[in-house]
Amino acid sequence: TKSLKERLRNIKEPKNVKLLYDVLNYSPPDIKRVVLFATNNALVCDTPEDAMKVAYEIEPQNRYDAVALDGTFYQKSGIMSGGSLDLARKAKRWDDKQMSQLKSTKEKLTEELREAMKKSRKESELNTVESQIRGLDTRLKYSKSDKEKTLKQIAALDEELRQLENKLELIAPKCEYIEKSMMARDQLIQEMKGKMNRVEDDVFEDFCRQIGMQNIRQYEERELRSQQERAKKRLEFDNQKNRITNQLEFERMKDTKNNVLRWERAVSDDEDELERAKQAEQKQMSEIDKLMRELEKLKSERQTKKMDVDAFEEQIGKARREVGAIAKDIQAAQKLVNSIENKLEMRKGERHSILMHCKMEDIQIPMLHGNMEDISAQESSTLESSMDSSSVAAQQIYDREARITIDYSQLNSSYKDFEDDEVKKYGDKLAKAISDASLTLQKIQAPNMKAMHKLEMAREKLQETNEEFENARRRAKQAKKNFEKVKKERHDKFMDCFEHVSNEIDNIYKALAKNQSAQAFLGPENPEEPYLDGINYNCVAPGKRFQPMSNLSGGEKTVAALALLFAIHSYQPAPFFVLDEIDAALDNTNIGKVASYIHDKTTSLQTIVISLKEEFFSHADALIGIVPNAGECLISKVITLDLSQYPAGNPT
Repeated sequence: TKSLKERLRNIKEPKNVKLLYDVLNYSPPDIKRVVLFATNNALVCDTPEDAMKVAYEIEPQNRYDAVALDGTFYQKSGIMSGGSLDLARKAKRWDDKQMSQLKSTKEKLTEELREAMKKSRKESELNTVESQIRGLDTRLKYSKSDKEKTLKQIAALDEELRQLENKLELIAPKCEYIEKSMMARDQLIQEMKGKMNRVEDDVFEDFCRQIGMQNIRQYEERELRSQQERAKKRLEFDNQKNRITNQLEFERMKDTKNNVLRWERAVSDDEDELERAKQAEQKQMSEIDKLMRELEKLKSERQTKKMDVDAFEEQIGKARREVGAIAKDIQAAQKLVNSIENKLEMRKGERHSILMHCKMEDIQIPMLHGNMEDISAQESSTLESSMDSSSVAAQQIYDREARITIDYSQLNSSYKDFEDDEVKKYGDKLAKAISDASLTLQKIQAPNMKAMHKLEMAREKLQETNEEFENARRRAKQAKKNFEKVKKERHDKFMDCFEHVSNEIDNIYKALAKNQSAQAFLGPENPEEPYLDGINYNCVAPGKRFQPMSNLSGGEKTVAALALLFAIHSYQPAPFFVLDEIDAALDNTNIGKVASYIHDKTTSLQTIVISLKEEFFSHADALIGIVPNAGECLISKVITLDLSQYPAGNPT
């Protein structure tokens, strides 16, 4: 049993780090060693950041397993799993997993159907048994007739011999009749087989296309054996006929009583054999009926699964369209929010200008909260600074003035219902009245030129300050507008590329793997601004269940990487590719698949591949080899070879 490292109980930074063994309650105490072995110095942390730090950074020479309270698990091998983000990704992939399971079930049912078809081929054996039964029926009929005739011959040997001679003369036309009947039955059998072949071709069309056969009969190697068996049985019938003829000749020279006994035994044996053949026929027919019922059941299940797959595909398409509609609604809502924020900024600026004007004119405003000291102007030096700092200073002023609550209780109730245009008209009227009153006051009192000069300077400074503030606000608004425009362009261009690659990568991965059950899909970690975070890329290799990309083999990772590369290339194609030993981790089967895909894309894609494997470069249109000169190892020479002149790309 591994012992606990006591120093892990004394970790000060990050805080609240505990051994998993210490926080577990287990019963009975006898399982202490089992729990200790299972936990193995694993640590529990509050947040995923603390868990990652504890797992990989607290002791660089040692790594530990660490798990956060939200379920994020950092393994000392470097693998991360769990967590809320992982649950969200798994939830998004649920439909894809269910689709993959349905496809696997479909393949399993197809395999079971294929096995059922193998069993149904016992029908050929049944045909052989039926032929044997027909032959035995014929033998039984003639044996009974011969038995009756032989019993009648006991009374008169000469009459019997004469009757036997007559029977011998009648055998020839009966044989001709039997042969004609057999030919008619053979023709009927051929017609039935033709119909059966057409039905089998319709039923097994998809199966034959998958296995690369023209029809199901090529797949059935037992056809030749059945023909050989029929020829063998036909030869046996001919031999039996010859034996009967010889026996008839021999009977004329033997005792009649012995002949009767022998024929009785032959008839009894034939009846027994006929009974066994009928029992075998019934057994074969029952087995064929059972297999046909299983076949119909499998066909029904296959159709049901196909309908389920189509329904899931339709639901996935509908969900994707709904996601696109939601994204558009979010963009529209964001635009509306930006418009409202801009209007709010304008209202704040107008309110600030009015308050500053009142303060400069020493106009007392009744307030419920705040005072005139909360109204402050922005220094010109601040306005002349950078746009970001001006925006921050203006926001601070707006926040300070937001604490001011004006008391409108003294305002006439009729004024409270004014609209914006009415407020402006009445304000202009009051301003004109104030101006007239100021002129009248100047006429009545002796003007203080010095005071008016100071007032004029203050007004000029206020005007300059307001103009600078408005200019800074306009610059900030324009900068924000430009930023949103660039942000939108960046998002649109990125999403155009991402959606194209996401739609193409699955088909390209299927083409590279040469299997429709293969799957590849991309997903952004940040749907709103995907370019700020990572992109998740996952593949389901043919014939395997879903697993992280790190668990795939080297060859599967190579094929997945090529699928991503070709998908990105399809968005804005480059003139050509240079691939350096991409076949290093591929086996011969995958090499053939990748080479076939690249060869099929030669009309739209030029590729230069560095390869040391003959299985790969034998598919190229041309070869360029770099070899040292004989006797001069420091000097190389170039050899070129045009493989398009040779059939199948193999020079001879």
